[in-house]
Amino acid sequence: YYHFTNIEDPHELVAAHKEFFADKEIRSRIYISYQGINGQMSGSQEAAETYMKWLRSHPLFSSVVFKIHEHHENVFPRKTVKYRPQLVAIDEEIAVQDGGQHVSPKEWRALLESNQRPLLLDVRNNYEWEVGRFAGAECPPCETFRAFKEYADELRKRVDPEKTPVMMYCTGGIRCELYSALLKKEGFQNVYQLDGGVIGYGLHEGSSHWLGKLFVFDDRLTVPISSEEAPVIGTCAQCGCQADTYYNCANMECNLLFISCKPCSDAFTGCC
Repeated sequence: YYHFTNIEDPHELVAAHKEFFADKEIRSRIYISYQGINGQMSGSQEAAETYMKWLRSHPLFSSVVFKIHEHHENVFPRKTVKYRPQLVAIDEEIAVQDGGQHVSPKEWRALLESNQRPLLLDVRNNYEWEVGRFAGAECPPCETFRAFKEYADELRKRVDPEKTPVMMYCTGGIRCELYSALLKKEGFQNVYQLDGGVIGYGLHEGSSHWLGKLFVFDDRLTVPISSEEAPVIGTCAQCGCQADTYYNCANMECNLLFISCKPCSDAFTGCC
């Protein structure tokens, strides 16, 4: 979940979260800034529902939209709630309210199936789209969020920004809020962003037009976006066969994130 709103004292909200979580079986990775909140958390159904009700009781967060997956255990190692200067590190003055037009998962699917589909952009990091993406998406070679500004400059030179409609998507939607505003700042007139991101699309439209798995920033690393099967598009870093499981190298001095098949993972004892 995420929510952009002006927070007068984000440090106070960080402290309130820590106090609320103190006696609850909750794990989290939550960042709070003067711009709003960007959070992921896991816990029992009772704890999660209690937290959602608590957060929505705050006048600034009454309209927060939560995207919910069920899992058999907590997917974060600890309770992390931190202040951050930026919710998304983009190092650019961006007005979120100037972002692209939100389209629902149903409208997104219709755009994908239209005869004159707009330019489709995956605005996630390269290690994310290597394991899963929408069919036909252009995947900018960005290793960090900050690299998207340079890509936007290059794209503006390659296509006519006034005549080229753009569809963009990310995991949960927050990056598109800023990147779509950046594209519009660069002169793109028609920019559409997937409301709720890939997670929301999978919950409402299944795996139609989706390839592979979704990279997530928790202990699961990759998940299917729905119960519908999707083609495997990732490749094992060791043998080159099809694979869609990410590992962190078991050599602690390395800790490289890489895709591996089960036989290679066993053969190399979890190392890259």
